[in-house]
Amino acid sequence: MVYTYQIEGLPLQTGDIICTMNGKPDILPGEFWRLVGRLVPGDVDHVAVYLGPNGRCVEAGARGVIAFDVPGGLWNTEQMARQRGLLFDSFYGVSSPLDGLSLPAGEEIEMRTAVARYCLAQVGKPYNLNFLNAETDEAFYCSQLAYKAYEQIGINLNTGLAMEQLPGTNEIVYPQEIWDGFRHRAVQPASPSSGLTPAVDHG
Repeated sequence: MVYTYQIEGLPLQTGDIICTMNGKPDILPGEFWRLVGRLVPGDVDHVAVYLGPNGRCVEAGARGVIAFDVPGGLWNTEQMARQRGLLFDSFYGVSSPLDGLSLPAGEEIEMRTAVARYCLAQVGKPYNLNFLNAETDEAFYCSQLAYKAYEQIGINLNTGLAMEQLPGTNEIVYPQEIWDGFRHRAVQPASPSSGLTPAVDHG
C-alpha cells in the first residue's frame, strides 16, 4: 500500500526520504544536536523514511531503529522528542529517489511498498556505530537504513561522497548525498512579511 501525506506543506509518498538538520536554535538540547551535525558533511544531518498511513515514519537513531509519528503534518521536534529518543532536528525537505524515473504505476507501487516493508522489518534493531560498514543488516545508522531499503529495489543511494583526506569514508552513506543525488523538495525559511514556508522543487 502506498500512502500520501504532507509535512510542512511538502507532499510525500511511502518510501520518500525525510531530510533534516540536527538541532533547533531556540532550545538548549537543539544546540547540542546542532554541534553533532557539524561532524557530518553538508547541511543535511539526518534522514527518516516515510511509510504511512498518516504521519508514520521509521528512522535509525540513538534508540536504534524505531517507528514514530509526525502528527498533523508539522515537524514539531519538541513534541516528537520523547518517542525519538530526545533527537532534536529541523525539517529540511524531502528526497524522492523514484521521482523522474518514469516507472509504470504498478511497478512504482511495488517498489515503494518494498522499501516500506524492509524498513518496518528492521524496527527494534540497534544503532550502527560502525559507519564504514553500511552493508550489515544487523544494525543501522539513519542513512544506512534508507540505503539498504533502496538497495532491495536496485537503487544505490551511495554516490561516493567522502571526507577529504580520510581514506575509506566513501563507504559511509551520508544524509547529504541522499539529498544531492536525487530529486528533492526543500522548505525555504519563512518570509518575515508573509509568515509562509514555500516549497522549492529541485529536479
